[in-house]
Amino acid sequence: MIKQNLRYILLFIFSVLIQTLIFDRIYLSGYVTVLVYVMFTLLLPINTNRYLVLTYAFILGLCVDIFNSTQGIHASASVLLAFLRPYILNLFAPRDDYDINKVPAIRNYGFIWFIKYIGILIFIHHLYVFYLEYFSFANFFFTLLRVVISTVVSMFFVTLGHFLFVRE
Repeated sequence: MIKQNLRYILLFIFSVLIQTLIFDRIYLSGYVTVLVYVMFTLLLPINTNRYLVLTYAFILGLCVDIFNSTQGIHASASVLLAFLRPYILNLFAPRDDYDINKVPAIRNYGFIWFIKYIGILIFIHHLYVFYLEYFSFANFFFTLLRVVISTVVSMFFVTLGHFLFVRE
């Protein structure tokens, strides 16, 4: 139990540090913004208390906001992701339901399941972040293109992070 808690504390710290020190410094022609800090919320065990997940997501987003001076955009987007997480898990639930002691992982539920799970949540998260950041629909299709490209690239890095942190 202590080993698992230590793993999630390290995942939290890793998510914030890799986001703020590495991925926030990458600029690829204005189209790609990699937001991998959502990995922490996505990889929490399925049986984690809903209110605890919302609290963790808020603190995670707030840490990213503090480092980026973004005035709550990431905190609110993280809370939205944490709020929608159980609904998306229910949407893709296996026939015999989830083993509540497992984490949402490729080894437990398959690669296609994992890609659908993180893909929908990351897409909604990015959609919220980018449109709230611009606060305008003036460049709707440009922003939508940014959302799609950034979602694909973020999914790639979240999947890589999944292989680093999920050992079950």
